[in-house]
Amino acid sequence: MSAGSDGADFAKLAKEYADLRPVVKQIDAYRQLLQDMDDARAMLKDPEMAELAEEELPRLKAALPQAEADLQLALLPRDEADKKPAMLEIRPGTGGDEAALFAADLLRMYQRYAEARGWKVELIEQQFTELGGVKEVVAHIKGENVFARLKYESGVHRVQRVPSTESGGRIHTSAATVAVLPEAEDVDIHIDANDLRIDTMRSSGAGGQHVNTTDSAVRITHLPTGLVVTSSEKSQHRNREIAMQVLKARLYDMERQRVDSERSASRAAQVGSGDRSERIRTYNFPQGRLTDHRINLTLYRLEAVMQGDLDEIVDALTADAQAQLLAEMGQ
Repeated sequence: MSAGSDGADFAKLAKEYADLRPVVKQIDAYRQLLQDMDDARAMLKDPEMAELAEEELPRLKAALPQAEADLQLALLPRDEADKKPAMLEIRPGTGGDEAALFAADLLRMYQRYAEARGWKVELIEQQFTELGGVKEVVAHIKGENVFARLKYESGVHRVQRVPSTESGGRIHTSAATVAVLPEAEDVDIHIDANDLRIDTMRSSGAGGQHVNTTDSAVRITHLPTGLVVTSSEKSQHRNREIAMQVLKARLYDMERQRVDSERSASRAAQVGSGDRSERIRTYNFPQGRLTDHRINLTLYRLEAVMQGDLDEIVDALTADAQAQLLAEMGQ
């Protein structure tokens, strides 16, 4: 890198260096530990240093398993998308108004989690019900390792509670679907302009001075896949930008899913790479219980989770995925 190269090569080398640096750091730490153990064993032969070596050697040996585990994790294949920003999509499932209200609760949960981690959340497509529920929302989340922390959230989230719309006090079961897609850059996915059909549509205003509607809403259809993306903000130019951003993310995710399916055809699907329609989690409000069905994790602190305290769940899912990769490497 210091020898100099053109811009494109330098950016590529800088990325490779950034990816390799933590791995090399773990290798150096492991080698240093082995060297320290050899030095301590050699010191045992020196009468003046033997006592110090006898104290030091057990500590070094005790540190070895953790150093080996850290090195194994550092050498695991990395998901190239982990460091990317993410597109978060939430939609109500079965359950009518209660499902829409639960979808809004999930949105707030992720917003609070993002805030706690210093991420920036931008709602780029949002439709709400009269009761404050979510019909559909698409959020762009920027920050460090966003996709790595949120990628296991994709799937069906089920809620069991007494809805505010229920007068009889009966517990209802509703659901909402969550999709987390890594943001795609131009280098990740190429879209041929000839493969797109772009339509402008009339979006209604809020009455009063907005009663005269304008052709600002944009619908983009990707002809080869049939994917349709719409955006209905006030600015037509911004709508095109938003719709293309979402379309790129969905196409990139489709390609990632295809590659992962081919890679995992002969083994059980890993956490996070399965069917998006799979029920992944249940939120039971009467008992204050959350259960993630993929790893059989049950927590009795649902209120804290809904306030955005997701780290324990995310860490457990990440550890499970890493364990599966380690087992796969050992086969």
